[in-house]
Amino acid sequence: MLEKIKEAVEYIRPFLSEQPEYVVVLGSGLGKLQNEVEEKVVIDYKNIPNFPQTTVEGHKGSLIFGKIEGRPVLMMAGRFHFYEGYSMKEVTFPMRVFKGLGIEKVILSNASGGVNRDYRVGDAVMVTDHINFMPEHPLHGENYDELGPRFVDMSEPYDKKMREFVLNFAKENEIEIKEGVYLGLQG
Repeated sequence: MLEKIKEAVEYIRPFLSEQPEYVVVLGSGLGKLQNEVEEKVVIDYKNIPNFPQTTVEGHKGSLIFGKIEGRPVLMMAGRFHFYEGYSMKEVTFPMRVFKGLGIEKVILSNASGGVNRDYRVGDAVMVTDHINFMPEHPLHGENYDELGPRFVDMSEPYDKKMREFVLNFAKENEIEIKEGVYLGLQG
């Protein structure tokens, strides 16, 4: 696993002229955000060693490096899902590569269903916690100390400062954001 991560990191690193602070994972609904990237460099997944390939319609299948409002960012235009038949190791492989690139912050978006009757299709929801009902999880199997501890601190899985920033930004700009707990199912 570590060798596969290293190969992907070594392939990607020359494309990054600056160190990105964030990775933004674009779900189906935020694909247009890649149009906001300036000084854009596109890296097709098919060229990255050991990277899975997207199979879901609307998921482009490339990393996009560039700047948004002058800040370096790396975006995943398309991702991989457990329901597509990928293992959790494959689904989470990009996150391990990003850690190898020195990126610690992730903004993850997705479109999903909801059970809260007060929510409507298209509502933006800030995830405050999650419940994993998947039959597997990414920490299953051999642990690699280089990637982090075996037992992850889940007392604050979603950064409080980042959530507060987004909620304040939304309020200042009159954007309605709800909050909720994400229940992860197989699909």
